[in-house]
Amino acid sequence: MVEAFFPATDNPVSDRYQDLVQRAQRDPEEFWLAQAQRLVWHTQPMHASRSDFTGDVRVSWYEDGRLNAAENCLDRHVLYQPDNAALIWQGQEDGHREVISYRELHARVCRLGNVLRRLGVKKGDRVAIHLPMVAEGVISMLACARIGAVHVVLFGGFSAEGLAERLKDSGAVVVITADVARRGPKKIPSKTTMDTAINLCGAESTVRNVLVVPVTGADVLMQKGRDLSYTAEVALELPDCPPEIMNACDPLFLLYTSGSTGRPKGLVHSTGGYLVWASFTHELVFDAKPSDVFWCTADTSWITGHTYVVYGPLANGGTIVVYEGLPSWPQPGRWWDVIDQNQVSVFYTSPTVIRAAMREDDSVVQSRSLSSLRVLGSVGEPISPEAWKWFYAEVGRNACPVVDTWWQTETGGVMITSCAQNVAGKPGAAGLPLPGVAVTLKDAKGQDIENEGEGLLCLAHSWPGQAMTLWQDHERFRQTYFTTCPGHYFSGDGARRDATGYYWITGRVDDVVNVSGHRIGTAEIEDAVAEDHAVVESAAVGVPHDLKGQALVVFVVPKAEGTFDASAVNKAVAAGVGRYAVPEKIYVVPDLPKTRSGKIVRRLLRKIAANDLENMGDLSTLADPDIVAELIKLVAQQNG
Repeated sequence: MVEAFFPATDNPVSDRYQDLVQRAQRDPEEFWLAQAQRLVWHTQPMHASRSDFTGDVRVSWYEDGRLNAAENCLDRHVLYQPDNAALIWQGQEDGHREVISYRELHARVCRLGNVLRRLGVKKGDRVAIHLPMVAEGVISMLACARIGAVHVVLFGGFSAEGLAERLKDSGAVVVITADVARRGPKKIPSKTTMDTAINLCGAESTVRNVLVVPVTGADVLMQKGRDLSYTAEVALELPDCPPEIMNACDPLFLLYTSGSTGRPKGLVHSTGGYLVWASFTHELVFDAKPSDVFWCTADTSWITGHTYVVYGPLANGGTIVVYEGLPSWPQPGRWWDVIDQNQVSVFYTSPTVIRAAMREDDSVVQSRSLSSLRVLGSVGEPISPEAWKWFYAEVGRNACPVVDTWWQTETGGVMITSCAQNVAGKPGAAGLPLPGVAVTLKDAKGQDIENEGEGLLCLAHSWPGQAMTLWQDHERFRQTYFTTCPGHYFSGDGARRDATGYYWITGRVDDVVNVSGHRIGTAEIEDAVAEDHAVVESAAVGVPHDLKGQALVVFVVPKAEGTFDASAVNKAVAAGVGRYAVPEKIYVVPDLPKTRSGKIVRRLLRKIAANDLENMGDLSTLADPDIVAELIKLVAQQNG
């Protein structure tokens, strides 16, 4: 058995936590109505869940309640702690730092909310936010929430084509972008890329206005009548903006995630249920207190940034840190300096960051104090026992509990984890389901696996943070998540449950690759590669990577034998998806392993790319069994 790490007590699960689990099991309706009291409601909900995983599938939480998310994150705290720090923004350049109180954050959100209303943005309209890690990103999200607009935060690394696809699908009427973003020594042409994206939308573009945030102050092309200076527009407005009162099931935001088909999925999260879940999980998982300085290093364009940079900590009245730069730029240990300078007490980051820090000399982390830390967290992919122990020993000084967390864009917040001061952590294990989270393991036939075992990770009942649907495609929502194991939400992940009930995530069982916490659909990569007309066919797979967790590898079948320009594939992926998705390796091959029906056997490609050549399994179902040996030889040659 793996040793449990729990500095506070020898008991692996606290009495408080056990009581919460039992209450949630005994009467879930009463339990979740009690948790709703975390928020301020204009109309108190009388019902918790009206969700149903059968038939057409319905996800509905607190449907008779009315509230405003921004009001919950700002106004009530302005009443009691107006001068407390709400947001600490630190730029990557020395001296670039701003501490924003709850009073000031409220005023800045209200000014932008008034700008958006003046531009004709109404309740239910979509606003696209395309910003680096600057305070205006958080302000923009909360301003949308304040006026009832649905925010759509878009990753700064998306290509123009990737942005255009999401702009068209969401029907965004206003875009908030940067002039030029900074990322270490690089400059990212945000406005230019967004201009190209809007042009690519053509007649399907719904964008009326573009607000440009001066991140670097660079001169950018401004289209008269459409493009507006963010700074100039907010300066015209008053710091008071009446909140739009929303039904709990009204959408708060859309967030796009890669799927196993080429088209990204626009997940729709509710206002009431999501905010309850964000508040509940932030407090319970991290033992969060209003006095905490909470730093989640995720980009706000991902669900982790939505829930644990913005909504969870601010709903609970804490202080958040937003840092613009990279972990080790301009010198190793930059993030440890940010912790010390801002007295961060809870630090939530990814295994990729932890592994990168492990590669540096131990003196880098040991030369920093880090005495303010009391809780550490990991998110994005399973963390190895080695990285877990290093994080605990070197960063936490053998005194801070480490909470590894399993969850998804679809779940809205943490689902399986250890909990600081409540559930012991085991290096490498995700942990236990949170109270009210009904995890089940299913075998290939859809039957429950009891006690110890390994299978498909499913959820038997809904939870408040669950996405309600896919934007304008509820049937795809039903098909994607509720048909593999009828009556259950299927996560797409496999998991193992040990004798103590702890869960260990074994990885994706669908065609999604997790690269440094970025979920990349293989079909999206293959669609981009297909734009290179020198390619007949391609297959993208994920392989283990000691830094990124998984790396993306693409097998390419060229139209003509002889010289093939692999760099063209990289350019196609960068243009069609984004530079973050460029493959780690491209293998040029004459054919791919396929069944007689023509289906590519990706399992074999993963094993070949990872040089895991034992137990290749039954090859007799392949149309050409000899292709496997040929691919093994070619991959070895191309690896040198």
